[in-house]
Amino acid sequence: MTHASDRRPIWDLFCHVIDNWGDLGVCWRLAVNLAARGQRVRLWADQPEPLRWMAPGALDGAHPDIEVRHWPRTDPDAPPPALPAGDVLVEAFGCEIAPAWVRALQPDPAPGEPARVWLNLEYLSAEPWVERSHRLQSPVMGGPLAGRGKWFFFPGFTPATGGLLREPDLIEQRDAFDPEAWRARHGIATCDGAPVVTLFCYEPPLLEELLRQPTLRGAHWLVAPGRPEAALARAWPAGLTASRHALPHLPQPEFDRLLWSSDLNLVRGEDSLVRALWAAQPFVWHIYPQHDDAHHLKLEAFLDWLQAPPSLRAFHRAWNGLDAGPLPAPDLVAWRDCARAARDRLLAQDDLATQLLRFVAEKR
Repeated sequence: MTHASDRRPIWDLFCHVIDNWGDLGVCWRLAVNLAARGQRVRLWADQPEPLRWMAPGALDGAHPDIEVRHWPRTDPDAPPPALPAGDVLVEAFGCEIAPAWVRALQPDPAPGEPARVWLNLEYLSAEPWVERSHRLQSPVMGGPLAGRGKWFFFPGFTPATGGLLREPDLIEQRDAFDPEAWRARHGIATCDGAPVVTLFCYEPPLLEELLRQPTLRGAHWLVAPGRPEAALARAWPAGLTASRHALPHLPQPEFDRLLWSSDLNLVRGEDSLVRALWAAQPFVWHIYPQHDDAHHLKLEAFLDWLQAPPSLRAFHRAWNGLDAGPLPAPDLVAWRDCARAARDRLLAQDDLATQLLRFVAEKR
């Protein structure tokens, strides 16, 4: 990957896997997007193991332009790697890298060499302050990295932000997709016309209430493993006339197709929210809860950008505990129209990888 004759830029992308794998999922998608645009990527993760199911072959070098490396984040004595210098250093979601590692991977350029770029790729939010903070630089005032500057790059939903991850041919794949054939390949028989619902959530208190909704009578519930499967088992009412399909961990392309195949997608976190937007099917976002309730403002800002109809806004507020409930009946027609309109607005903007490459070119 780092052969001396290969002059393509090297990106060092660092990921601290906090929980639920979404941060690693975002970083892998970004690595793939960058590699597809002619970049070389060293993906450093403190817990890279979930890539075995998320991106089969990733840990075994299946992608020629992506190298996955273990990041000994919690070891303060871990020596920095002896590798060729990188061109771009990305701290995903504000993870902090030891100064010695920054210096090893981004030494001061020799005379005549392009500048190296150090980025903090931030969390996704629709809050107004994101547009004001996007592309700002923060100088390091002291310590071994004094004099350097780190740029803040914010993904987002508007043209004044960094955009969202989107593969160049994603919409063409989506338009050519056959949902019934995909479900049949996975042994999911849904020929009775009942709604198909994907459940990828935390532990929503109103899940049992949703299961009893007449709109979803007889639904086929496609359930992700782990917390969603456990939550559904606890909430499942006795005698409910619906079916459960326990899913295995799916590779990322298959997870996308799962969302394409469903009439309602109940998603969580950041990565699956973005993929639900590209799916352009009715969806509800279970936002990651924060102890100081900061997620309330974040959810409201997203619903404002989404131009959510009243029923979808009320459902989100109840589902996420902002209101006591009850849940309004899902209006799948209105919610689908809203999702498609949002997808179309996003398609008019450049994707995240394209914007990152343009930004780095400006700074070098």
